[in-house]
Amino acid sequence: MSGRARREEAVDVVWSGDWVAERLGVALEGDGELHELLGLALRRNPKRAHLLVSNVLGKHVPQKPSIVYGAGYGLGERVRALLGAEEARRAVVLGYAETATGLGHAVADGLRDAPYLHSTRRPVAGVAQAGGFEEAHSHATSHLLLPEDPELLAGGAEASTLVLVDDEFSTGNTVLNTIRALHETHPRERYVIVALVDMRSAGDRDRLTAFAAEIGARVDLVTRSSGTVTLPEGVLERGQALVAAQEAEQAGRADETVAASAPAPVTRVALDWPAEVPDGGRHGFTPAHRAALEAALPGMAERIAGALDSDVRRVLVLGFEELMYAPLRLGTALEAAMGSGAEVRYSTTTRSPVLAVDDPGYAIRTRLVFPAHDDPADGPGDRYAYNVAGAGFDAVVAVVDSIADTPELHAPDGLPARLAAHTGQVLLAVVPSYTPTPLQEPAVLPEPLRGPDFSSYAPEDVGWLLQDLSDTELEAPTEEREEAIQSGGAHYAESLPVEYQPSAEYQALFAAALDASAARIARAVGTVTETVLAERGPRPVLVSLARAGTPVGVLMRHWARHRHGLDLPHYAISIVRGRGIDATALRWLAAHHDPADVVFVDGWTGKGAITRELAAAIEEFEASGGPGGSAGPVGFDPEIAVLADPGGCVRTYGTREDFLIPSACLNSTVSGLISRTVLRADLVGPDDFHGAKFYRELADSDVSGDFLAAVTARFDEVADQVGAETKELLAADRAPTWEGWAAVERISEEYGIHDVNLVKPGVGETTRVLLRRVPWKILAKRGAGTDLTHIRLLAEQRGVPVEEVDDLPYSCVGLIHPRFTRGATGADGKAVQGA
Repeated sequence: MSGRARREEAVDVVWSGDWVAERLGVALEGDGELHELLGLALRRNPKRAHLLVSNVLGKHVPQKPSIVYGAGYGLGERVRALLGAEEARRAVVLGYAETATGLGHAVADGLRDAPYLHSTRRPVAGVAQAGGFEEAHSHATSHLLLPEDPELLAGGAEASTLVLVDDEFSTGNTVLNTIRALHETHPRERYVIVALVDMRSAGDRDRLTAFAAEIGARVDLVTRSSGTVTLPEGVLERGQALVAAQEAEQAGRADETVAASAPAPVTRVALDWPAEVPDGGRHGFTPAHRAALEAALPGMAERIAGALDSDVRRVLVLGFEELMYAPLRLGTALEAAMGSGAEVRYSTTTRSPVLAVDDPGYAIRTRLVFPAHDDPADGPGDRYAYNVAGAGFDAVVAVVDSIADTPELHAPDGLPARLAAHTGQVLLAVVPSYTPTPLQEPAVLPEPLRGPDFSSYAPEDVGWLLQDLSDTELEAPTEEREEAIQSGGAHYAESLPVEYQPSAEYQALFAAALDASAARIARAVGTVTETVLAERGPRPVLVSLARAGTPVGVLMRHWARHRHGLDLPHYAISIVRGRGIDATALRWLAAHHDPADVVFVDGWTGKGAITRELAAAIEEFEASGGPGGSAGPVGFDPEIAVLADPGGCVRTYGTREDFLIPSACLNSTVSGLISRTVLRADLVGPDDFHGAKFYRELADSDVSGDFLAAVTARFDEVADQVGAETKELLAADRAPTWEGWAAVERISEEYGIHDVNLVKPGVGETTRVLLRRVPWKILAKRGAGTDLTHIRLLAEQRGVPVEEVDDLPYSCVGLIHPRFTRGATGADGKAVQGA
């Protein structure tokens, strides 16, 4: 009887765990299939002496590729049935290195449409680590998670199910460590654990149940077989002694079976592996990758079969450590290509040192030892191929990735040379190592625009984080814009209103208002600046919201310089209601300043819409990891500092009075000749700043400098008042009351508007309505005095009624026509009269 026949006969009568069980008293008990799935071996390991050796994993024991693949694929089909087709399509499968990388990939195939990722012990330059965990009993404990797509493991309320796959579920420690680590950063509601065998004790099962309750997630378990391992007292020490005795007995003898008389030739075979397909799941493997591989497998198998000698019948496809799936699928395709007249088996090399004992009742009969050949991060060391020597293979197809195709591989003691001594032919197939697309280097961010090339402000007063669209035609008649905005046909930020050209009467009104209010504005500027310096100092970075915030930011900078000798940086940034803040500008700020130093500045609050918009936009930017995309929160504080807060929306302000701020009376001519900001897809790319125009042609009407000069001239006059008010504010409860928002909601319903966006409270917002939008009517607080003189003049010019009302928390409120079409205006373009 041949040796091979004797081995096959022995499999029927001898369990490959008998040798260990008899000597150490280890008992393996479970369902009827358990002994067919598992054998036992010993290893030199300070944490666990015994090793469960799977007969269907394809790691230590050569097995038909179709059986190995079918075991994982079948488990995947069971997970699909558990989750349902829709949730299975959204699931993400995570396998464990090194043993379960191929099994996990097969499980993902069984789910059909699920992406796959496996942990790795191979760091990859240029790929950010998305997580990691420890495997307590392993010989090499650290697992890295290196997905090319950082969103693959994203969690949250809508997160997909995470399916974790290992070859055995022995204590559950590794899986618990994984879930705990990932749940802290990427929480989700459901996990499924998949393993070939569940060997946990009752205590381990209870621990998993308690853990699931602790994190508030559902945890399901899918296994092929279950049982328990009974370990007698002192088994670790006895096992270590047994290993030492066996190694001493084997000392001086060849560690491998007798080699063939002459080494077999080693021949490379070109696979023509598809360039777009990764070599495995180290960086992620998608359903599209799977489809491309399936299409290419028959051709690659034919190339391997064509390179084999004509008399080859028994072939081993030998994978390489974590590279399990690619050789496994090549093996399944080779089975089909060679037909029933050949025997194809599959296994892989490993890092794990296991004692080999040539006994039918022991799972590891022989071993080949060779040096590591992939420049491992933990340094050189021995690697192993088990149950290959003496197994009677006519040929071995060694499959490695290109990173491992090194001089060490081809050395006299390298893997091919070791294999050549024990088979008739060695083929070397090299799969190209997948190199993730490098994270795109952040685009070179543009520099801020400064005067006099952009704006009439001094260059040191403000850096505009905007792009210059001065040569682009963006203006549209007010009525056309209003109709498009209210009909949903356009966003207000996609165009600009025609700049209001004030009459001589209105310009005189502005000059008078400025003279009357300069001291009150100076006091508010000083108070808000001193509050910022006290709470966010000593050198805050002022970032005003263009454009209403810009004159205030410039004045705050002037106060800090005048009173404290500070030269504070000041920038203007775009924020668009409904679209958020300019993320490119935030990236620029984060690259040039500490985000924690940034203080956002605006002119005034109305109902608080921009306050809410900024908070939501900063939260989204912080959650995304900011400039790097994965480094965690950046540190921007979304709180706004404003000159006036009549709406009770912020805690940092100069005053909560609703009074005339002359910069609200005009548009660009009091804001450095800069337009409102523009955000339109055909003009603003993903790495561009939002846009704006510089109206150089309005230089003769520019009063931006006059406004600054009039206010700064009153700084010394109000210094004592500022000191007292700041001290009082710092000690006061300044929590937002949102009184203004409540009033706006009431007015919206009371006047039948049913849209808070069409209610613009406060002097500043009402002025904007009259200058830029189609006003319906103005609500004026009864008894309001000179602060509303310019409002009444503008309303008269546009034919808009002014209604005196009581119980208004603002001096006035502007109402935009709620059902505007061009038919709602007369031939002169004036708004419809009445309700």
